[in-house]
Formats: sequence, C-alpha cells, structure tokens
Amino acid sequence: MVRMLRAERQAFWEQVRSGKWAWQAAEAAGVYGGRGQALFAQSGGVMEPRRRPSSRFLSHAEREEIAILHAQRLGVREIGRRVGRPHTTVSREIARNGNRDGSYRALTAQQRAEQRARRPKAGKLATNPVLRAYVEDKLTRLQWSPEQICEHLVQDYPDDGSMRCCPETIYRSIYVQGRGELRRELAAHLRTGRDQRTPHHRPERRKGRLVDTIHISQRPAEAKDRAVPGHWEGDLILGKAGGSAIGTLVERTTRYLMLVHLPKRRTAEDFAEALVPVLHTLPDQLRKSLTWDQGKEMALHKQIAFEADIELFFCDPRSPWQRGSNENTNGLLRQYFPKTLSLRQFTPTDLAEVAWKLNTRPRKTLGWATPAQRLEELLCGHQINRGATTG
Repeated sequence: MVRMLRAERQAFWEQVRSGKWAWQAAEAAGVYGGRGQALFAQSGGVMEPRRRPSSRFLSHAEREEIAILHAQRLGVREIGRRVGRPHTTVSREIARNGNRDGSYRALTAQQRAEQRARRPKAGKLATNPVLRAYVEDKLTRLQWSPEQICEHLVQDYPDDGSMRCCPETIYRSIYVQGRGELRRELAAHLRTGRDQRTPHHRPERRKGRLVDTIHISQRPAEAKDRAVPGHWEGDLILGKAGGSAIGTLVERTTRYLMLVHLPKRRTAEDFAEALVPVLHTLPDQLRKSLTWDQGKEMALHKQIAFEADIELFFCDPRSPWQRGSNENTNGLLRQYFPKTLSLRQFTPTDLAEVAWKLNTRPRKTLGWATPAQRLEELLCGHQINRGATTG
C-alpha cells in the first residue's frame, strides 16, 4: 500500500492528467518518483476522481499552522482565533490526532485524519456473484468489451435491476488492486491486453508521402455521411519490430471487416498482389472507394485502383482520425494480433476466424447490431430492389 497524503495524491493525478509520466508527476507533486510509479501500478492507471475538500474539515495548511502555534505553547482559544476556527475544533484536533506525549505534528495528523475519513465500500461485482460470473464469462470466452457486456446485461436481464453495471465498474474492478472483485489476469482479455491504463499523449509517427494521390476531400459525399455502403477504409497493422503485417479493410456503413494475408515482405509489389484479389471478392455495389493513409505499401496505388476497379483516396499525413472506423477496428484487432508477435505465424484460416469474431460482435454505433447483420440486410435489400426493378 503506497502511503501518500490526499493533497499529494490529488496533485500527482493532476500531473498525470496533463500528460506526464508517473515519476515526473510524482516529482512535480513533491513526492519521490518511485512512489508515484508504485501508486500508478497499484491503481492500474485508474485516476482518482477530482475531489474538492469540504471547508468543514481542517486542511493540511491549517494543521501546519496549528502545529506551529501549539509548539509555541499557545492555548486552544488563541490558536482558534489565529487559525479562524472555533476553539473546540482545535481542541478536538489536538486530542484526536496529536501524539501521546502531548506534541502535535501536522503531517502525522493529516495522515491520521485521512485514514479515519475513509469509507470502504464493497463494489457491486464483489457483492453479486451472478453478475461477476456473467462479466467474467463474456470477457474470457467471447472477449467482449466492458461496454458491450453492460449493454447486453439489459437485454439478457430486462427485469432484474441487480444485473446492471457500467463499463467503468468493470475496468476499475480489473485494474485497481485490492477491490476483490475481478482478477487482474482478466485484463489480458481486454482489447488492449494492458494491465493498467496509460495516458494517450503520444506523438504520431511520421510516414513518407506518396505521389499523384487523390486527396480524401475529393471523396464522394455519400462516403462521408455513410449513407451508401461500398466505401472502405484500409491500413496495415504491424507485428514485432515492424517485420510482418496484416492488411485491414473496414466498410464505413456496416463496419464489416476483411483481412488481407501478407505472407511475404511488406513491399508495394507484394501488397498489391495480396490486396487486389481480396477486393475482387466484393460485389460491384460494395466496391466503390477505398481510403488509405500515406503508407509506402500503397506506392502502386494506380495499379491497384485499375486492377481492382475501385477509386482510391488518401488521408493527410499523421491524420488517423480521417479513417476513424479503420483505426477503431485496428485497435480491436490488437486483442488477437499483439504487437509483440510476428504476424507471419497466422494463416488465412486464422485471419478468417478473427474477422468472423469481430463481424459477429455487437457494436454500439450500429445500435448493438453486428456488422454481419447490417451487411446482410444491405445485400438482401439490394437484391430485392434489383428484382423489383427487373420485374
């Protein structure tokens, strides 16, 4: 258990929120850097909420002033007048948090007061074994996210109010040690696989720019508002040391995923050879455009556009948000394809299985339908409309 004053903890977490590493945040808060790192690990990276201390309670600064005046052997009435507190408050403070020899130290008093003020409360997952078993099953067996689990609790137990929790409850149960609810090992089943949260203040990598590309601003408006299916976003996810890769394609309207197996090197020729056959598997109505980043694997983009009969558009450098659906899906894929592994070990069968898992996973942005369901609805609707037109 890392011992730190409440004021020091609050200052530490404010520094973490600003983007500092744990040891930097601790030193900025006036604490040894190692203690900050230990506190960050103990809390699983879950930041303590901002709390404004009530004016009803003595602050650390007031306790320091009381300590100085008490050492000068002033009476409690005089100390109360100088501190601006009733003399009864000063008397109780010295009696409660003072030392047996009659002395009073501000730091010791502050620690005792904070320890006494704690109100430990068992979490919901610790007191409801049925709910805890449900959450553990969805995490371990299906690798669902906490948000997906919480949404499906409402569908599976519509009339049972005790079977409810929020995603943050699940995250805190996993990350924060000592809560006695979920095992820290379950973090391996989350999308990121991390055993603690980390701040998202990281610089983007620079990538080389391609030539003779068509900018994303020229992409049809129907692709931007997701009104018409057939517009895709793509990228690569890289394996250990960037020595292997898998291509990812995400349809913007349905979030349907297709994976491109890349058993060879990550050259432009090898990538074009692998990507074009995958695009050819799509029906014409679902092969309208493809948006990519500035990766050098797309050096043969003109050849790919011609052979696959698809329009290719490119994002601005270092602008992953312009391919939001693809970036989100790439994050989900890291649960199955960690950065620490070589991706060459995965076969096309492995890729198909992972794509099936994501395409049959409920998505909040689709009203908790699955990408496969939405794609099937669109294809069936297209066939019906085409049949009516032909008739």
